[in-house]
Amino acid sequence: MADRSIRVAGEADIGRILEIERESIAPPWTHGMLLNEIYSDDSFFLLVDDKEAIGFAIVRLAADEGELLQIAVDSAARRRGVADVLMQEAITWAGGGGASSVFLEVRGSNTPAIALYKKHGFRQVAVRRDYYDGPVEDAIVMKLCLGVR
Repeated sequence: MADRSIRVAGEADIGRILEIERESIAPPWTHGMLLNEIYSDDSFFLLVDDKEAIGFAIVRLAADEGELLQIAVDSAARRRGVADVLMQEAITWAGGGGASSVFLEVRGSNTPAIALYKKHGFRQVAVRRDYYDGPVEDAIVMKLCLGVR
């Protein structure tokens, strides 16, 4: 993984991002939804690249809050620190953009993701009942306080 780099996603990356999404996120976003985030001034859409995209994260700013919209890693690249790199970059970008906190929602059954978020300082603050479809499931709302900016 010596050739691994972190970069901002571009329109040409959407096909690969959709492949990662289909194996990681239910329901996956559409091409148009991803394109909107790539071109949004309020979003940071980054990739970890190891000859091809192996993971991505999308963070959006609104006022003084950040929201981690998505994070996913290709199944063949999991357990190699890719998600940790993505989380740290997303948190750093949100803080640099003026966010005093970052929020996210995660499926209650997604214990690996919850463990990742806790490792990076996120704490559960609420539950959204029946938030997800396919299957219907509650969302755990988590928050990371970045401090006063």
